[in-house]
Amino acid sequence: MHIGFIGLGAMGAAMAANLLEKGHAVTVWNRSPGPVAELVALGATAADGVEATLQADIVLSILAHDQAIRDVLLDALPRARPGLVHVNLATISTAFARELAETHAALGLGYVAAPVFGRPPVARAGGLNVLAAGAPEAVAKAMPVLEALATKVWPMGEDPVRATAVKIAGNLMIVSAVEAMGEATALGAAHGVPAADLLDMLTSTIFAAPIYKIYGAMIAESRYHPPGFAADLALKDVRLAQAAGDEKGLTLPLADLVEGGLETLLAGEGETPDLAALAEVSRGRVEGR
Repeated sequence: MHIGFIGLGAMGAAMAANLLEKGHAVTVWNRSPGPVAELVALGATAADGVEATLQADIVLSILAHDQAIRDVLLDALPRARPGLVHVNLATISTAFARELAETHAALGLGYVAAPVFGRPPVARAGGLNVLAAGAPEAVAKAMPVLEALATKVWPMGEDPVRATAVKIAGNLMIVSAVEAMGEATALGAAHGVPAADLLDMLTSTIFAAPIYKIYGAMIAESRYHPPGFAADLALKDVRLAQAAGDEKGLTLPLADLVEGGLETLLAGEGETPDLAALAEVSRGRVEGR
């Protein structure tokens, strides 16, 4: 299948490389040229503009946030190949997911919301968990590509907002888990238990889930660079959860708590750290620092 791919950050580049390895023809575009050159060396074709990717059989995009999608894609969509299916892999707002579905339908294009769970090494190995929501014919066309990216594709129905809401909720749970581990390690340390001992025991037993094991090891080692899930993107996703809650008249106290922690974390100078560094702010809050 000829695939267009837009957005070559750490996750996008890893997914595009995986698709190339599995024999797909991939035409890539990115705002900065470095990742394009790396993928061309692996066999990709460099697009001379976004519109060139929209002439493929299917186009995948993973851009950082709503505004990036508006800036990069919306003006180009009317010139897409008729009947093209666009698969959005990014985490966006529920309101924008609704708008994108309506925009694509008006243009006669397919739209599939397919946000993913996993970090770049998992993406490179084709081991992501991928959500998928959209019109049945669009999802069916996208499915061979999604299956190449995924250990499992999770159908979420025809409304793209559903997949978007699940992704936002999942990311809120991830950030909350880091907050919980930060507070727990502060409690353990106050009673003479090193963070590594506490987290090794708990993430090997009652919290033996990938998120706790991955972030627990990073917290125990204070290993926050380079970021796999950058803290600024985590803050963006927490705010998406708050906005999605506001749409339905919900309050999300945990979201409010971790939003403040991430804001404190990002107020510091230097390179943006991984989300795992939120645990340092959590510990400081518990210890009164």
